[in-house]
Amino acid sequence: MESRRDSTWLPIWYRFRRDRLALCGGTFIILLLLIAILAPLLPIRDPNHGYYELLPADGRPLAPGAAFLLGSDAIGRDLLSRIIWGARVSLFIGFVANGLALVVGLCVGIVAGYFGKWVDMLLMRLTDVMMAFPVLLFSIALIAILQRGGNVLVIAAVIAFIYWTAVARIVRGQVLSLREREFIEAARAGGGRPRHILLRHVFPHLVPVLIVYGTIGIATSISTESILSFIGIGVQPPTADWGKMVSDGQGYLFVAPWLVIFPGLMILFTVLAFNLVGDGLRDALDPRQRALSRGVLGGVSAGGQALASGVGPGLEPESA
Repeated sequence: MESRRDSTWLPIWYRFRRDRLALCGGTFIILLLLIAILAPLLPIRDPNHGYYELLPADGRPLAPGAAFLLGSDAIGRDLLSRIIWGARVSLFIGFVANGLALVVGLCVGIVAGYFGKWVDMLLMRLTDVMMAFPVLLFSIALIAILQRGGNVLVIAAVIAFIYWTAVARIVRGQVLSLREREFIEAARAGGGRPRHILLRHVFPHLVPVLIVYGTIGIATSISTESILSFIGIGVQPPTADWGKMVSDGQGYLFVAPWLVIFPGLMILFTVLAFNLVGDGLRDALDPRQRALSRGVLGGVSAGGQALASGVGPGLEPESA
């Protein structure tokens, strides 16, 4: 049993590790997760305590140096500590929101794709209605209705409520192609119940798609959470959050640019890392797409070289 699992996943790992950018993104994510999990044990300052005695006489934020490695904010809080604790909030919301979106989208997509007819029409029209709402305005309205701005679980639920639609459409498309395959027809002919067929025959074929879009969805959830916090309806003070840190620091952009640069870079690198890992997993789990793109690019390149040398496809070079 173990050898069968190894023979399935080892080729995927070998293909994934050949992608240097994906490996770099994965390494960054692992390090960030370790730092976020171990934040209470790290020898860093309290992220919510203001060290007023260390600020300059004019009260300006302290620049990066010996006292604060990444500088301080306007009330003397350590920026490094707040970035580390902010990672806990962003990663928690990213994983929880994306997990909820995957579960809801999987259930809707698999039911709509497999049963079809009026079930498919009803669920997909509901999906279309949800996708018609502007993401940011819809998020603001939901948080205002719930009146729970600052609650990370509510923020995660709102983000999941918005982004399950993309997962549902992707899963439905996969199930529509799978339900006509021979092994599904054989399972039906053998008297298999829909629940058994969906769990034993359909769901395993959806795992690669869920892994890829789940990884990319974490990046989307983190960026959405940062936007909500930036405009003031996400995580509330004094909780450390990257988006809120950028919002608070924009008033000191020309006096203390590190207040915007460092948390902004963390958002950029984290979102980029998850996207790189998602792209790497897509190529590793479905190498046909990679081979197809390389074949297209190779054909274009070969055609260009042939035109440059005066040789057309299937033709001999003209003699002088």
